[in-house]
Amino acid sequence: MTAEDPGSECCWPGSVFSRRAFIGGGALFCATVAAPGSATAQAALAQARATLAGALTVDIHSHAGRLIGLRNITERPPYAPVAAPMRDGGMAAICLTIVADTPTLELTAERRILATRNPEPGELYEWSRSGFARLHGLVQEQGLHVVDDLEGLTVAPKRGPSAIVASEGADFLEGRIERLEEAFRQHRLRHLQLTHYRPNELGDIQTVAPVHGGLTAFGAEVIRQCNRLGIVVDIAHGTFELVKRAASVTTKPLVLSHTSLVSRPPPGSRQISPDHAKLVASTGGVIGIWPPSTIFPDIAALAAGIARVVDAVGVDHVGLGTDMSGLTAPPSFASYRQLPDLAATLTARGFSAEEVRKLLGGNYARVFAATLGHS
Repeated sequence: MTAEDPGSECCWPGSVFSRRAFIGGGALFCATVAAPGSATAQAALAQARATLAGALTVDIHSHAGRLIGLRNITERPPYAPVAAPMRDGGMAAICLTIVADTPTLELTAERRILATRNPEPGELYEWSRSGFARLHGLVQEQGLHVVDDLEGLTVAPKRGPSAIVASEGADFLEGRIERLEEAFRQHRLRHLQLTHYRPNELGDIQTVAPVHGGLTAFGAEVIRQCNRLGIVVDIAHGTFELVKRAASVTTKPLVLSHTSLVSRPPPGSRQISPDHAKLVASTGGVIGIWPPSTIFPDIAALAAGIARVVDAVGVDHVGLGTDMSGLTAPPSFASYRQLPDLAATLTARGFSAEEVRKLLGGNYARVFAATLGHS
């Protein structure tokens, strides 16, 4: 879940783009993006659908289905469609994510999300238990398949729309390591983002001044336990100092599920620098690129942002993290039905079919396999 990013840059000043980033001026790219109803564009979309057919596509950060936004654990608004858009667009699996620190958060007039109070003891644990229950209710109603092992992810393209249970923030632990295994077994948690919008027991966040100096000793203990259990460690929202310590602790690849790249992120920004991105990649990990329209106003800009990160860290370390239904600003990627459009635009930028499949899920699948001990 992410507010409109302060100080966002939609371009990377002074960068040298590769052929993939530059080819956007070519005839195929223009036809695909500028004339979506043309015969050329339709042919490109048909090619993109062929590329995605049977592919292991994964959104590595999603709140789809009206899973979040509740202010009271007793609220039960109807779910929004998830399986049908996934099926129509060719999205095999999503990391379906609760938000563990929600009761402490407020949206300011400047569209920034801030933690405005400290939680009561046990409050975020109980909130998250309710959040996981709502997630599994969505799974059941929509006929999604829960992925809790490598086989479940591998068969997702054939079996049908699938979900990896995730949490944005490990705040529900409240400093108690035994709750991590409880979530693994009871809620089938397989993807854990350490921090969100409050500096918690695990470490510091990008959007407020640091208080811990990075990752805490408890945060390091959580990473080691995630490595042991088989839970993907997500360091989105964490400071560069947190990521440096996390990279030194983990024995598995890290994921940074939703961000974008700028040359020099301003204070309080959720975007990252090239050095930050390279640190994640150095663990064998993946950086998910997100689609807020304040940064990427359309699919063409989103594809350019993906290409920019590929230039920085290589095609094996980039993915798609849409933050579906979690952005406070309108997204340029608002439905899984747009996945073929994104695939076609990436192809027009010079990526091969194999590379498109890596970017749209294959790279995350590799990290998931390594995390579960199948590297």
